[in-house]
Amino acid sequence: MVLLCRARLLVAMVPLARWRGTLGLAGEARDDDGGEARRLAIHVERAAARLPFHTKCLVRAMALSWLLRPRAIPHALVIAVRPQAARGGDDDLHAWIEHGGRIVLGDLPGPWLEVARAGADRGARDG
Repeated sequence: MVLLCRARLLVAMVPLARWRGTLGLAGEARDDDGGEARRLAIHVERAAARLPFHTKCLVRAMALSWLLRPRAIPHALVIAVRPQAARGGDDDLHAWIEHGGRIVLGDLPGPWLEVARAGADRGARDG
């Protein structure tokens, strides 16, 4: 829960350029890390549900990234936007975490255009 609160404060008060380097981790994804990444993603979602305030997808993705990095689990934090023709709702911007080309947190139907990627190489969605 502390990581979710920290992430929410950073998003609200500190420019992205100052904390972007703390997100994602490049490297070769190992199959045995996939289960751990999914398990931690479930923990982040459960913690977010228990907070007295709403946490957006970017905040949850940041918290998961901060849990994966010290465990040396390669992953990417992706920030994306819907194409202009598909916009018009509350979910026009989105963030998610990928491990080994698979989304482990924040899977939401597209289409999406990537704006930023921190960490591992391109994976699950190209737009």
